[in-house]
Amino acid sequence: MASADPTHDSIQAAFTKRIEADRLVPLWNFFSNWFTFDPQAEAEPYLWHYDGLRDSVLESANVISAREAERRVLVLENPGLIGKHLVTDSLYAGLQLITPGEVAPAHRHTPVALRFIIEGSGGYTSVAGERTYMEPGDFIVTPSWAWHDHGHEGEGPVVWLDVLDVPLIRFLGANFTEHYPEERYPEGPPANDSLHRYGSNLRPVGYRRDTLASPIFSYPYARTRESLEKLKNHSDWDPCYGLKMEYIDPTTGGPAIPTISTFIQLLPKGFSTAPYRSTDGGVYCVAEGAGTVRFGDGENATEFRFGPRDIFAVPYWQSFSIEADEETVIFSATDKIVQTKLGVWREQR
Repeated sequence: MASADPTHDSIQAAFTKRIEADRLVPLWNFFSNWFTFDPQAEAEPYLWHYDGLRDSVLESANVISAREAERRVLVLENPGLIGKHLVTDSLYAGLQLITPGEVAPAHRHTPVALRFIIEGSGGYTSVAGERTYMEPGDFIVTPSWAWHDHGHEGEGPVVWLDVLDVPLIRFLGANFTEHYPEERYPEGPPANDSLHRYGSNLRPVGYRRDTLASPIFSYPYARTRESLEKLKNHSDWDPCYGLKMEYIDPTTGGPAIPTISTFIQLLPKGFSTAPYRSTDGGVYCVAEGAGTVRFGDGENATEFRFGPRDIFAVPYWQSFSIEADEETVIFSATDKIVQTKLGVWREQR
């Protein structure tokens, strides 16, 4: 609150200046910026039309090889976070391309990474030597500090959405990266061994968790879509979600990723979700369908038309609703699990 007393203001200014030498700063000078009545996101609602970006994504293969780039990614930079290279205040996202015969060399890092496959077939991700082959709509996890590389044994480009918790890990001062001395990590179990071992309502006798990561790192879209199809005919449609399911670690029932919540939701043709907001910000990718996502209301409302493979950012505490012109399936990743563990997550329906 501005003071009406110039003398009082000058006394405060002189005091502030004097204590700078002791590396002290008055809290009252920025209290209202830190302790706001509502969360104040820097990120803005935004939508990337994949068909409009695709040429640039494919052109990047002519600019740099996967080996040179290590990871050939075009980062989705939110217009409210220019220069920070983030899709929301707490998440990084980008579109990664690999072409036939290429290998993105093995490395590992403390940030967790997820892949949501957008197009192509024949590409694979190898985690600790176990491969999983990519198909559109598949959700793949690279756990923290797990060796991983990517390759392509098929034809045509393979593109996927990367989402990482880099902002959180950097903020905590725990960001480490290591490069494997060889291009590929040594071959391990057969492809999709972990899915067969842990992903069929079965668990090996004597299994003991030694990390926070789910033992499953591949969640095929064919299975996910089949479940949604079976459930849609006898489920109660949530007014804010439609039919929404969370990816989990089947051995614990907890999240598939310790620091990122991941979801898949189905909206029937003509369904409009009620306005909704929550404190978790997220990135959404349309697996199937088309419609409109609306942010805010009244004069400040913004809306975007979306189609298959489009991606949109939802800042935290931003009211939004989705209207489906046809049956629509949307993948999303948010920081909800971190907020839930800290006891600060909040929603408003």
